[in-house]
Amino acid sequence: MDPIQRVASREVYRNNWMTVREDEIRRPDGSPGIFGVIDKPAYALVIAQDGDRFRLVEQFRYPVGARRWEFPQGTAPDRADVPPAELAARELREETGLRAGSMVALGQLDVAPGMSSQRGWVFLATDITEGEPERELEEQDMRSAWFPRGDVEKMILAGEITDAQSVAAWAQLMLYERLRP
Repeated sequence: MDPIQRVASREVYRNNWMTVREDEIRRPDGSPGIFGVIDKPAYALVIAQDGDRFRLVEQFRYPVGARRWEFPQGTAPDRADVPPAELAARELREETGLRAGSMVALGQLDVAPGMSSQRGWVFLATDITEGEPERELEEQDMRSAWFPRGDVEKMILAGEITDAQSVAAWAQLMLYERLRP
């Protein structure tokens, strides 16, 4: 079967972080339909590891109305297209002040492929050097702390880490550690 074809598209909303559009589509059987799509730029998520401890950040997430622990992650300003490894290093430095001597790509994630075009890359950062964060205005309430491996796993199971990208990235790390040559 042929994939879904876009017949027309209109922008519904735009800001500095995303665009919302509505697409008229034609399904493989020829029937018409619509899709609402949130377009956001690619992001990088960084698992910073120093021995058996991992760096998390906590901030208020307005859409869910709660503070959340997660791995440092983000997009480039003004929807710029930045190479994933460069974006990862930037986000790590910006949110935590950390710099990594080694940055290994663990994989790629689609945020919510049923409604968003956003994709992200997951990196493992090691050989860590501490420094001062360079946070953006929106990150002024952010906290950052090291957690032992066991605590990260307990936080995931207890629902203290609910960010889907962070949980999926943790799974990628577990597979990387188990399967790497």
